[in-house]
Amino acid sequence: MVEITNDVIPIEEVINSVRNDASGGIISYIGLIRDNSYDKKVVSVEYGDADGSAEVRLRSIVDSAKEKWPINDMAIVHRVGKLNVGDNNVVIAVSTGHRQEGFAACQYAIDKFKEGLPTSKKETYTDGSTLDYKPKG
Repeated sequence: MVEITNDVIPIEEVINSVRNDASGGIISYIGLIRDNSYDKKVVSVEYGDADGSAEVRLRSIVDSAKEKWPINDMAIVHRVGKLNVGDNNVVIAVSTGHRQEGFAACQYAIDKFKEGLPTSKKETYTDGSTLDYKPKG
């Protein structure tokens, strides 16, 4: 499961999408919108995928992780649109035979996600200021 969505991410569905009998465990990461950034209070964060390429970028993260570790499956779901503090913005789930590979692959996926942000991002702060990020990669 690799998906860009405007809807609330169904965490249990993402986790269950990687569940299989060959796996000894599922490692997950749930990203949240926090209430602060750069010493400012956050009101909201808006993610966008204007050119429709974000899902391709997420798929490349999954494919790369599968080449590096013997994982059984990986799912990444990223929410776009205007999100408020406390909302989930990304869910990653990895199923694997052994926990070490699962933790490593999950860490790799979120690091690649953050370093090559697949969508535009606009943070809005309580003082009315904003900060825009453009997609990388």
